[in-house]
Amino acid sequence: MRRPPRPLPLVLATLAALQAHAQQQQPPAPAAAASDAGTKLETVVVSSQRRLELLQDVPVAVKAFSAKQITSMGIASTQDFVNLTPNMSFDNSFTYGNSFVVLRGVTQINNADSPVAVVVDGVPQNNQKQLKMNLFDIERIEVLKGPQGALYGRNAIGGAINIETKAPSNKLEGFVGAELGNGGKRELSGGVSGALKEDVALFRIVGQTLHTSGLQENAYLGRKIDGVDHDNSLRAKLLLRPNSDVQVDLRASTVDFKAGATWDSIVASGKPSDIALPVQNILGKTTGRTDDFSAKVEADLALGTFTAITSYTRLREGYRGDLDFSNPVAMPSGFLGLGFQGGQGQDLKVRMISQELRLTSRTGQPLRWIAGVYYLDTRRDLDTRAFVDTDSSLGQFDDPAKRILENEESNRNKASAVFGQIDYDLRKDLTLSTALRYDRDQRRQTDVIHGGVREASYGKWQPKVTLTHKLDPEVLAYGTLSTGFRSGGFNAPGQADFKPETLTNAELGLKTTLLDNRLLLNSAVFASRSKNFQFFYVDVKQSAQVISNIDRVDLKGLDLDFRYLPFKGLELDGGVGITDSTIKQDSAEPGAVGHHTPKNVPFKVNLGIQYAQAVAAGIEGSIRLDYEHRDKKYWHPDNANVSPALDLWGLRIGLRESRDRWSVALVGKNLANKRYYADYNAGKYSGLPYDLGSLATPRTYGVEARWRFE
Repeated sequence: MRRPPRPLPLVLATLAALQAHAQQQQPPAPAAAASDAGTKLETVVVSSQRRLELLQDVPVAVKAFSAKQITSMGIASTQDFVNLTPNMSFDNSFTYGNSFVVLRGVTQINNADSPVAVVVDGVPQNNQKQLKMNLFDIERIEVLKGPQGALYGRNAIGGAINIETKAPSNKLEGFVGAELGNGGKRELSGGVSGALKEDVALFRIVGQTLHTSGLQENAYLGRKIDGVDHDNSLRAKLLLRPNSDVQVDLRASTVDFKAGATWDSIVASGKPSDIALPVQNILGKTTGRTDDFSAKVEADLALGTFTAITSYTRLREGYRGDLDFSNPVAMPSGFLGLGFQGGQGQDLKVRMISQELRLTSRTGQPLRWIAGVYYLDTRRDLDTRAFVDTDSSLGQFDDPAKRILENEESNRNKASAVFGQIDYDLRKDLTLSTALRYDRDQRRQTDVIHGGVREASYGKWQPKVTLTHKLDPEVLAYGTLSTGFRSGGFNAPGQADFKPETLTNAELGLKTTLLDNRLLLNSAVFASRSKNFQFFYVDVKQSAQVISNIDRVDLKGLDLDFRYLPFKGLELDGGVGITDSTIKQDSAEPGAVGHHTPKNVPFKVNLGIQYAQAVAAGIEGSIRLDYEHRDKKYWHPDNANVSPALDLWGLRIGLRESRDRWSVALVGKNLANKRYYADYNAGKYSGLPYDLGSLATPRTYGVEARWRFE
């Protein structure tokens, strides 16, 4: 394994000291236990294994955030909880809804399957564009690491994300929230919940609207290019309980936005350490809308719980922007050398229908099991164009006379799966779990412009075996062998197909609860092998976004998480993530053998310190400081472009009423105003004669307020 950076010895020494201190402590006497009740960590329940279990009893590396933590940590977006999760990164670039997540070295690719299964309220979010979201009114977030294909399917090769929103309540209650921040940020949120008929029909309706003027300056136009004209979200839930054995959960949501796009900068030096401002002459724009509808029915039967989940999603995103990311002064003829500047755009339309049927045995018995089937029907239409820019009019995208290049494709994907899991207690302290899933994808692509049809089918068995040993009531050890699968598919017409990716993983983990539930220390080591590792790049000259394969990749590393309450009011939390990824075979680029995989960050550490204390009668004050260290980031298989390591700081200072009727907080992120690239594309991998870097969000600060009523 490559030598980790210098912060690692300090972190490991700190954690070792915590564990040693815990082991030296004697359990408190009953009287002391009563006096220490306020210093115990909250008990966190997760649904990682498709049933409710205590976090410390689940034999999976899980980073979980409870509703209390979500509030105290200020988690309001996907970016926020990923920043707090070791061995995970998330970058937003190019369009408002476009993102790249990396979990344990496995990367997300554009316009294709994600390496991480995302599930919201039990409903799979089957499109990459659904990962980036504003998080409000959230009950719980769980990040499962390592292949979870046996239960979550073909999109869980790197892991899975479970998000549970807050459930409807019997009593009438609601909230109103607001945030004002730099860059003209204005955010309003609110919701109401109650009963149409007590215990029988409950509802919850929540919404949010966001506007920002932007923080990134275009040096040529003298305007901000990353603003959000609007981002409006509305979510409604209706919970029906016709009798004690049946529950129906109906959910509808819509997200509508208009924001910036194509804010990349030309990096003339070819060094990701050199920061350059955007200079394009076309001000890019993204528009999008996603509508989701789902019905989840649960019925208690003699055999167990029957669950049926039906969902429908309609997603649309379009962008327009600069093609060469330059301007007529810097490059009068455009990078194509044809005597004009160019623009680009894309229209994406996705429609998805899914159905899952699942039967889960009752808990509390030596033999527990889950069995189910799944079906997904997806239609994705993608129109990508490059056009002549004579007057910077984005309307030229639709003018046939102005088009330079065009790709228009219609993709149809029918996916089906059958899965099951059996847990058997060999002894009271020893459990053997086996799971198996078979996924099959049938794909069809039609070239709308030139004609022609491509068809292919991909299938894979995904087994998983776990042995769990409860060493004592506070220590759980487990070993897992698992498999993940990501389907192959088609690039744009004229581009080669990409192969399916499979990943096998071996993992050993330890979960400990120490110091009378004042210290949680969880760790896992893993070794994985990926065959046909998928990665993404852009070929601007062909107006194409390309997915390619690396023949073989080895990944190994460490996950470590902890939470510690040394005394009442003070809490420490954090973790360490190490992912050593090595390209072992690459027929397309033999010189990449021995290099890191694209977008990999070999080392990441998180530390948080939070202190809360009463400052007046019925009022509590709190302060939280967050530190995140990210190692160097390797952008491409040749490892020629590497972003330097960086340190990020966040601060949150708040007041809240003891019954949580109201709260107010001052918030700052990236306090040192570190400038770095969230995405980087070298000319070799983009078709451009220069490198492009998409700047990450600079320092942000603001004030939040929230009022709850009942």
